[in-house]
Amino acid sequence: MPVLFSFQQVREDLRKHTGGISDSQVWTQTPAGTLGFQLKHLAGSVDRISTYLLGETLSERQLQQLSSEADGRGTLTGLLTQVEQSLHTGEQRLRQVDPARLFDFRGVGRKNLPSTVIGLLVHLAEHTQRHLGQAITLTQVIRGSRVPPAEAAHGQ
Repeated sequence: MPVLFSFQQVREDLRKHTGGISDSQVWTQTPAGTLGFQLKHLAGSVDRISTYLLGETLSERQLQQLSSEADGRGTLTGLLTQVEQSLHTGEQRLRQVDPARLFDFRGVGRKNLPSTVIGLLVHLAEHTQRHLGQAITLTQVIRGSRVPPAEAAHGQ
């Protein structure tokens, strides 16, 4: 359930924080990168991690998507649609996970690095939240706004 809650938070927060961002701003280069990259990476990483979760290997399409995350292509609407589609597919895959298999081996990446089903579940929630936070930060940078120190200190 925590991964599903993480996905719902992505939906809510992206909807809230990307409002008013233009298509050209999506690819505005900042010292922290671009919003477009974060959105593509968020969608792609959910797809890739959830593929490994089921013990599958990445497809050629997934590998091509990985290499195009920083290509500067895509509108805000299109990128948000990619994120939504990836979250939806990820949720379907999560429902296939057998709780009795949480400690089963899962190989990750070209090097088949060792992990487990539960390890990938934790990583999926954590990685998704990390890139959501980066996307939110970039929307603030793009707009030129900053969170006042008092609000940042109290998490408001």
